[in-house]
Amino acid sequence: MSAQNKVIPESIVDNVEKALTYYPQLEDTNIEFRFKKNIKKSTMQARPTIGSFFRTRKNRRYVILISEKFKISDAEYRTRDIPSDIFVGWIGHELGHVLDYQDRSKLNLIWFGLNYLFSENHIVEAERAADAFAVKQGMEEYILKTKNFILNNADISQNYKNRIQKYYLSPEEIMELVKKRAEKEDQALAD
Repeated sequence: MSAQNKVIPESIVDNVEKALTYYPQLEDTNIEFRFKKNIKKSTMQARPTIGSFFRTRKNRRYVILISEKFKISDAEYRTRDIPSDIFVGWIGHELGHVLDYQDRSKLNLIWFGLNYLFSENHIVEAERAADAFAVKQGMEEYILKTKNFILNNADISQNYKNRIQKYYLSPEEIMELVKKRAEKEDQALAD
């Protein structure tokens, strides 16, 4: 399916469109959502397309790769079958990466990618930034549900849970960001 400048598989269009409503600034951004057989150490991955490195920032294209399956314990599940709110939260996080990439120069994007491949500290910084972008957009309910789905699911491996705890914002940190956002909104209204 193609909605304006988005390419979305029919099976996930409702969830993707719900997540996109939180990112009005991405309305004119070209994004393709594509299933992939397997993504190492991840369920989803956002990145600029190779060809878009040679375009202006405004004309860049992005792809969000979605692993067809993920494992919980020894059982494999189709990603498209996870609960809607969890899927929306995952997509919201990936859209946070796209928002982050939009303001980067070509050289900065290349440097970002290399750092992501070789620096664990950079992975932490990038993943936490994507979570923060999603929370800033008002997606905390979905991000928290996604975290709780992973961290409180007895069937998800401890290794995967450890990765989530290491690289991403904790539920407490998310709530702190929500509190700070509310304080800023209150201050803006008072001014």
